[in-house]
Amino acid sequence: MGVATEVLIRDLSAETADLDRLLGPDVWDVPTPAEGWAVRDQIAHLAWFDDAAVRAVTTPEAFRDEARAAAAGGLDADALAAERRSMPGEDLLAWFRAARAGLTETLAAADPRTRIPWYGPDMGLASFATARLMETWAHGQDVVDGLREAGRDAVREPTDRLRHVAEIGVRALRWSFAVRRRPAPRVPVRVELTLPGDGPWTAGPEDAADVVRGTALDFCLVVTQRRHPDDVDLAVSGAVAKEWISIAQAFAGPPGAGRRPGRFT
Repeated sequence: MGVATEVLIRDLSAETADLDRLLGPDVWDVPTPAEGWAVRDQIAHLAWFDDAAVRAVTTPEAFRDEARAAAAGGLDADALAAERRSMPGEDLLAWFRAARAGLTETLAAADPRTRIPWYGPDMGLASFATARLMETWAHGQDVVDGLREAGRDAVREPTDRLRHVAEIGVRALRWSFAVRRRPAPRVPVRVELTLPGDGPWTAGPEDAADVVRGTALDFCLVVTQRRHPDDVDLAVSGAVAKEWISIAQAFAGPPGAGRRPGRFT
């Protein structure tokens, strides 16, 4: 499932462009499904952590100290978003664009063998780029959902870039259990997905008894907690696979609340 870093950076840029197209001058105060967050908070969140990501790559030891201090004091995403809530939309968009450009340039210039510190375990460069793409797609989904619920014409077609989100979702299987202080599963899970272009994407041993099948879009919506499992069309067999899908979490941080069942049907 390995993907070259240059491909990941290219796809991160494409994902960013899809999100940027949604950010017109009148969208910033539109509420999104994340409680208490408007579109502006979603974008400020991405920009803040893009800036942090650049520091993690370029000054790793200083960033380790920063991350330790954040862990000791509690890194509050809501508080970080609130700090920039009064920023004019055009300034917020300029910040996001500059932060994302800085991130992609930094990733492109980094040694592919680099290990990057973060707020959780260190990551390789490719995994780090994948994580930023996943975050961009997930928060972009919040923007799309918020605009649609507000009656806006928000269009974002699913693409084969979902394979990156699916990959990090599968890699985070054990994390999904650990963050809830549940024992790690001892049996493997097979994931069989159909990408938007109708191509297959698979992970896990073919003879696994626990299997998740469906579209890449539905799987990615669940592992990023943008849809409740009851509101998608995934076929899940096996006790471990069912438990995983009920708690799946592709992102770092404490257990997420996800979306209530029935909100998006």
